[in-house]
Amino acid sequence: MRFYGEALRQGKSKRTFDSQILRHISPTMHSAPPAIQTPSARMPFQVDFQQAPLLVIWEVTRACALACRHCRASAINQRHPEELTLREGKALLDEIQAMGTPIVVLTGGDPIQRDDLEELIAHGKSLGLRMGTIPAGTPRLTRERLASLREAGVDQVAFSIDAATAERHDAFRQVPGSFDLTLQGARWARELGIPLQINTVFSRNNLNEFEEIADLVASLDIVFWEVFFLVPTGRGTELQGCNAEETEALFAKLYTRSKTAPYVIKVTEAQHYRRYILQQNQQDRGRALANRGDATEVHAQGGRPAIGMSSKVVNAGSGFCFVDHTGDICPSGFLPEVCGNVRTHSITSVYRDQSLFTALRDPRRLEGKCGRCEFKAACGGSRSRAHAVHGNPFAEETTCVLIR
Repeated sequence: MRFYGEALRQGKSKRTFDSQILRHISPTMHSAPPAIQTPSARMPFQVDFQQAPLLVIWEVTRACALACRHCRASAINQRHPEELTLREGKALLDEIQAMGTPIVVLTGGDPIQRDDLEELIAHGKSLGLRMGTIPAGTPRLTRERLASLREAGVDQVAFSIDAATAERHDAFRQVPGSFDLTLQGARWARELGIPLQINTVFSRNNLNEFEEIADLVASLDIVFWEVFFLVPTGRGTELQGCNAEETEALFAKLYTRSKTAPYVIKVTEAQHYRRYILQQNQQDRGRALANRGDATEVHAQGGRPAIGMSSKVVNAGSGFCFVDHTGDICPSGFLPEVCGNVRTHSITSVYRDQSLFTALRDPRRLEGKCGRCEFKAACGGSRSRAHAVHGNPFAEETTCVLIR
């Protein structure tokens, strides 16, 4: 538990400390969808989080035919008349690229409810951005539409699986048939050669299904598994999240899987997984020294590295920015404090200078045990969960076992 402080006292640089994290996690620990992954990726993006986020999530529509029990947006199956237009969306992508952000994920709702999704992806690609999207498992998801996204240049698509069986998944998504449609979409993505990501939200609802879900995900020939820990926002307020002990137990299972998985495993809205990894790294290094008499590194992540890897913790407003369907700018979709609107404000200025964004990048603002913790710079806890639970984005992380 004293690894971070000891590393600094022993004269190890911050770069060395960050590299130890980077070897073990995939690494954009942020409050939202994915960093983009390709098998050929070797180095993480280097982004100054004071100047630009590693990724921007743009909710291109809130319309969705599903009614997922955890949905932060409480989406409905109807387009909003004030959604950003194609022209406004292209202008937003222009500014995101100019700001220095390398990754954009077009999310929803269900982004394929927008007929111009391909034009947005193609425009982002023309700017050199990495573009991902997250279609919903509905009848709108067809092989032809996925082929169209591929032709537009999409770098990665993500689908959501939250249970190991159709009965339980469909009950969670509250639409019969969504499980089978999601698996069909995954098969089509593989046939079309589109890198595939699976997203899973864990809560008390499916905690006991971890091994079955993990086995199903592993069978889908994915490049990326993004594991979300429930934040009680939107419809998610009706669910129970994992407590600290349950969260720690899931960390152990994820860490074990990560040692041999041929894909990246990334944890979202549980930044303290970084703390867990550092502690395991310390123990593994000790065992390596005892067993082999040398300092051979122990690698926890056996999968292919992600293009979006970040050695720095990504958190709401720090390495991450969210734009909703009408252009409101927030630190995260799970921390929906509106700090501006792209129709009237520069996203660059909001990210760099708006008071909440700048405060979220200052670990000295952390309160409670997070403020006293030696891991606060490497972890910081979920600012989104702190906001949802305490009404204060600087309050302590409620699902961490450490007592400070």
